[in-house]
Amino acid sequence: MIRSADTLFARLFGGAMLAIVLAHLLAFVWFHHYGPRMPPPPGCDRPMESQMQPPPERDAATDDDLQRPPPPQGCRPPMLGIPLVPLLFQLISLVLAAWFGAKALSRPIRRLSEAAERLSENLDSPPLAANGPREARQAAQAFNLMQERIREQVQQRGRMLAAVSHDLRTPLARLKLRVEQIDEPRLHGQMSQDLNDMIGMLDATLTYLNEQRTSEALQYFDVQALIESLAENAQDNGDDIQASGTCRPLKSQPMALRSCLNNLIDNALRYAGHARVEIEDASDRLRVSVIDHGPGIPEDLREVVFEPFYRVESSRNRNSGGVGIGMTIAREAARRMGGDLRLEKTPGGGLTAVLDLPRI
Repeated sequence: MIRSADTLFARLFGGAMLAIVLAHLLAFVWFHHYGPRMPPPPGCDRPMESQMQPPPERDAATDDDLQRPPPPQGCRPPMLGIPLVPLLFQLISLVLAAWFGAKALSRPIRRLSEAAERLSENLDSPPLAANGPREARQAAQAFNLMQERIREQVQQRGRMLAAVSHDLRTPLARLKLRVEQIDEPRLHGQMSQDLNDMIGMLDATLTYLNEQRTSEALQYFDVQALIESLAENAQDNGDDIQASGTCRPLKSQPMALRSCLNNLIDNALRYAGHARVEIEDASDRLRVSVIDHGPGIPEDLREVVFEPFYRVESSRNRNSGGVGIGMTIAREAARRMGGDLRLEKTPGGGLTAVLDLPRI
């Protein structure tokens, strides 16, 4: 069945059906007005009973007149003088041909879109089979070449990041040793803070780029157990955090989900000192809200904070330990799972991070 009129198959089949119906309507009109009249079958060329001369008047009808049989079925003229059976057979044949033709034409596009969706989830997904018509084979070969080049670029970037990480950490470690030899407390503190910021930004950048290149298959995962485990670990460290709500297992990416929730909880604890995690389960979606009553973020800056290394001066300072990339990692992790992350104002003051995930 056609599920949507906004598919290539539906448009091809609909166009073919429109052409077929219009062609048959024109054929019916032509046969009705200009087509040859079909001759009567043998034995049916006698005048019809209504055209015969009336019999002489008699006082009473005889039994033969009352029992006169009607003309045979084969002698009745076709409807409107048109050969309906051949036209109906032709119509059914063309409809079936249009159906299978539209299926054959739309199948390569559907296979290509499915392969693109698999590639967006996993760069190591199997290549697209190069079969079918020549154009379909060319498209499959170009798609496989693109996938191979993307994979090579990602691997090359990973090697470059590893080299940069190693090369930068060595001079930073030497600088920290030299800073320890400074006797002036104020200068020592400033330089130590700068070095710690540089190391933190380096670690955050590597984490962010590593998150981007990580591919994970979707699998059913107990989100409620994950949230309860994160809350218990934070409570063991002396943090003020509560979790409430229940939900069924969700088909998601476990590592991406853990990274997203970790960043949201860490953000709330860092800037507000407490957090409350609420779970709202529905038939088609799962919503996780991380609520705090801290300084919050102005409404006009709630989208800007998702940019890498952006820091809101009113709520983030050098002593907070953040480098402005946690929210970026959290949103991109949410979007890799097909969901989204947004920020809202908490009633009474504060910030609420709403993670909205679909049930696939």
